[in-house]
Amino acid sequence: MEIKVEPKAMEIKVEAKTMEIKVEEEATIIKIHQDIPVATVRKTKEEEEQPLSPAARVFHAPEFNCYVITVIGVKKKIEADVVIEGLKQTLIRHPRFSSKMVNKTNKNKQTQRWVRTNVVVNDHVIVPDIQTQNIENANADKFLESYVSDLTVVSLDISKPLWELHLLDLKTSDAENVAVLKFHHSLGDGMSLMALVLACMRKTSNPDELPTLPYQNRSSSGSSRLTGGSMSGFRFLWLFTVLWSTIMLVLNTICDALRFIATAIFLKDTKTPIKGDYRLSKTKRMSLVHLTVSLDDIKLIKTTMKMTVNDVVLGVTQAGLSQYLEKKYGEKKKKIVGEDQEYKSNSNEMPKRIRLRSALLINLRPTTGIQDLADMMDKGSKCRWGNMIGYIVFPFSIGLRKDPLEHLGTAKRIIDRKKNSLEAALTFIIGKFMIKAFGVKVTVNLLNRVLSNTTMSFSNLIGPIEEISFFGHPITYMAPSVYGHPHALTMHFQSYMNKMTISLTVDPTVISNPHQLLDDWEESLRTIKTAVQERGSTYQDSRLS
Repeated sequence: MEIKVEPKAMEIKVEAKTMEIKVEEEATIIKIHQDIPVATVRKTKEEEEQPLSPAARVFHAPEFNCYVITVIGVKKKIEADVVIEGLKQTLIRHPRFSSKMVNKTNKNKQTQRWVRTNVVVNDHVIVPDIQTQNIENANADKFLESYVSDLTVVSLDISKPLWELHLLDLKTSDAENVAVLKFHHSLGDGMSLMALVLACMRKTSNPDELPTLPYQNRSSSGSSRLTGGSMSGFRFLWLFTVLWSTIMLVLNTICDALRFIATAIFLKDTKTPIKGDYRLSKTKRMSLVHLTVSLDDIKLIKTTMKMTVNDVVLGVTQAGLSQYLEKKYGEKKKKIVGEDQEYKSNSNEMPKRIRLRSALLINLRPTTGIQDLADMMDKGSKCRWGNMIGYIVFPFSIGLRKDPLEHLGTAKRIIDRKKNSLEAALTFIIGKFMIKAFGVKVTVNLLNRVLSNTTMSFSNLIGPIEEISFFGHPITYMAPSVYGHPHALTMHFQSYMNKMTISLTVDPTVISNPHQLLDDWEESLRTIKTAVQERGSTYQDSRLS
């Protein structure tokens, strides 16, 4: 550091803790020159170092080393310099993205802490040299899938903040260029990370405005709109409803807790063509694929059937899984009987009773707003952050149905019951208690056992309703997913404008053709949409007659 002082009487005080220079003299000019990046922010020791949360410690365990990968398609050729400059002004100003994970030993006890560091953005942005002359359309899509798959076997360098961005000059079937974000899951839960990514983006129509998420219409209930007189008349009914809801909440929570314990001890899902065995396995190379469908089709079903988008997505997923498994079991049967023998391809070869459950990830912390995160990066303000995740074990009812709308009804009944339960909060509390009482290793073993005895993971996130840009690059789709947990199949749904992108993370040794599963999901959506439209037209005809 070089300090130049004009020749005037002055006093300089240097405080050792903050390295802050105080000048006590009017009209005194001081010029300070130091080689510190603009993005560097002075913090106190307490802000410089923070312990890892219990969930973050779990995600750093070798048996549960989880990462979040988000593939972003854009409409124009990516300008790396523009993106790097944008990251300097946004992402690295977030404490987690400017901190590295450090193992420290204190009194023979090892702790893990986040330690702030100077971030060299160029070290985190990778621009591979891709020879695109002979890569077109389908080949480009396969190249992208292979590239992202390669990332699943490469760990991030823990000597730096745990994130990186890959900028691919690659034209695919649905994007002009592609960006791939890779985060370690210990940085935050999926909802927080996606909110942070969105806070770095702006509307294409107005580069000064943040993305807009769909308005969650939480209209008050009918009872809340009643007048004082009518409330007194319905007071007994209201009290009975509250008591009954409380009783059902307690009973549902107890039943879910017992099922959770049973799953941890002995209750396993049926061995199906989509269930992997991760009890003794190590890190595997995973495949990530995605498909984009019309969100308007999903909303049409939602409105007609008086459901939520999540209800529809779960119902279509159940139908798609049933269709996929029926084909896979049919292929097995065909191989057994032989090609030269009679085979009825339309027969249902699936077992009559299949136990197939999914771990639904639930964010228990109130959602951090995009504006709050933008203020954090712009003004240094504070907001909620971290991993606060619970699980719901959701049982899919697998089987072919004559009426495809039965899948919607079954999924809605199950998820409505799950909403009237504290299962997600209970799993989070159990996890925190296990870490404090028995340590990370025992907790990870329990979590691995529970997830290994189920079949898949499932999550759904709401995205912007208008087109947004990634540092001046208009986005066509976003396909986030996660890997590192003991499941051969993870399904993630991300809405954006009038589209829904389905991302699959699969173990290719278990599910060799994930595109077939995506095709079956899309076909199930079409079938259910047609059934909804037919039912709607039949209802209208009956009213007219």
